[in-house]
Amino acid sequence: MSEQVDMIQSLNWALHDAMEDDSQVIVFGEEVADPEGGGIVGVTKGLSTKYGNRVRSTPISEMAFTGAAVGAAVAGMKPVVEIMLMNFVGVCMDQITNHAAKLRFMSGGQTSVPMVIRTMTGSGMQNGGQHSDFLEAWFCHTPGMKVVMPSSPEDGYGLLRSAIDDPDPVLFVEHFPGYWAKGSAPQRGGSIPLGVARIVKRGADVTLIGYSRSVMDITAVANKLGGEGVSCEVIDLRTVSPLDMDTVLTSVKKTGRAVVVHEAVKSFGVGAELSTRIYESLYRELKAPVERVASKDAPVPFSKSLEVAFLYSHADIEAAVRRTLD
Repeated sequence: MSEQVDMIQSLNWALHDAMEDDSQVIVFGEEVADPEGGGIVGVTKGLSTKYGNRVRSTPISEMAFTGAAVGAAVAGMKPVVEIMLMNFVGVCMDQITNHAAKLRFMSGGQTSVPMVIRTMTGSGMQNGGQHSDFLEAWFCHTPGMKVVMPSSPEDGYGLLRSAIDDPDPVLFVEHFPGYWAKGSAPQRGGSIPLGVARIVKRGADVTLIGYSRSVMDITAVANKLGGEGVSCEVIDLRTVSPLDMDTVLTSVKKTGRAVVVHEAVKSFGVGAELSTRIYESLYRELKAPVERVASKDAPVPFSKSLEVAFLYSHADIEAAVRRTLD
């Protein structure tokens, strides 16, 4: 059996290896240096001890240190910025969407902004409405941004290495409750190309599409239904902008059915975009309407019982699959 590690270890290795390989890689963020604990969950632990002032703990001012990272990227560095929780990206939205994402366009391609914005989010930890939202659709709607959302430690390492090497800004979203879930250890030094989905499980009856947390859930449902003779193909998008539509459409064309699952609220989400693209390309070949399964259209509640009710369930996914079969 291969070595098992969690996402924290995998991402820590990716940052260590990137900084070892390229002296232009630097890290900014609140509490990221070792005297402050190496990040809120320890992803950056050990980096400042080894790489000194290339790792900077910053004041609590996301706009300031994200703006500093944009400037550093334009000047030739490769900053990796940690925004402690995804809801806080709203504080530095101008720096991300009006500067990092647009400078290549506004300079006629003469200026690139090779920076990574790492952040984490997710319900299930009772962190409340200002600390738990999946807001990836904001940035998928921003030309010039790439959005990456890994579901496993192995993918976390490879995707982060590619994000750091990418010439454009990348939002790298980590699932908070999933940090401690174990998976296969990554191959150190390897990378996974951005914009390429992974087929987790082959199937013939229905295609289940997810990313981040939902990959674990759709895989569990696919395995359960497999015992009943329902053959589900499971796709992990890995990168949600740009979308790997070739992999998605090839699968849905084969099965004729699709269920899209994400933790973000349902309205105006990635699931809506995926569904529309599937309809535009395969309308006459679909055997059933595309199903979307997502969280309720509300801020994430603090109360545990309400938090559970906010999030979709395995039963919701299973019911959606059965509707496509009916």
